[in-house]
Amino acid sequence: MKRKLTYIVLLFFSFYSLAQGKLTFLTIENTSKSISKELIVYLPEGYENSNKKFPVLYMHDAQNLFLDSLSYAGEWRIDETLDSLKAKIIVVGIYHGNEKRVNELTPFKNEKYGGGEANAYLDFLVNTIKPTIDSRFRTKKNKQNTFIMGSSLGGLTSFYAALKYPNVFAVAGVFSPSFWYSIEIYTYANNHLNPKTRFYFMCGEAESDSMVLDMKNMTDLIRNNAPKLDFFSRTVPNGMHNEKLWANEFAKAYLWLLKN
Repeated sequence: MKRKLTYIVLLFFSFYSLAQGKLTFLTIENTSKSISKELIVYLPEGYENSNKKFPVLYMHDAQNLFLDSLSYAGEWRIDETLDSLKAKIIVVGIYHGNEKRVNELTPFKNEKYGGGEANAYLDFLVNTIKPTIDSRFRTKKNKQNTFIMGSSLGGLTSFYAALKYPNVFAVAGVFSPSFWYSIEIYTYANNHLNPKTRFYFMCGEAESDSMVLDMKNMTDLIRNNAPKLDFFSRTVPNGMHNEKLWANEFAKAYLWLLKN
């Protein structure tokens, strides 16, 4: 879809006008300017013409969420899907750090691939990005209206974020989670499960030899150690590890995470 892009200088504010919702681009830095992140913010239809406040969904890998022109592997079609659902939600897509992506989206190190710097990334999300979004847009700030979602390493760190910040995120959408990256995530989950946090798990049956089993091991852990915790788990026949799977499954996850 071709969209006209105009720029307004305000921390690199810019806008894509859509048929219904709107995409807003901005850059946020911490006070020391040691960390900077580009964001794409989806504002729902009617946002500008009302005084209503909206729940917020934070998502990783913003390059792949909204626009083919930014993605190297296709987009999730988040804006088109939410427009079709007449969704009343703000979505904040956070750009991944390119060569820093593995470090940012992994809570524990892997002996071969390194990483393990998700704490710094999530601290920036919770203590800088979220307050900025809450101050610039009409958001419902409480936990019950704050969600996080991602795929692959983004699924891993979304799950970890909901465990680490149980008073910030009500629900985590966990797509194709890279639980293989470090077995420490299972130990951490066992010690930090909160029955008031909800999880939506999804993966494809053709993603890898271990994807389905790894996800089942995590859901079994939850079922055995936190039987009152509300979660949903879904495997997709022939689903592969790509944006096509995640785009096709996004609407189902969105509708579930917003349920009462």
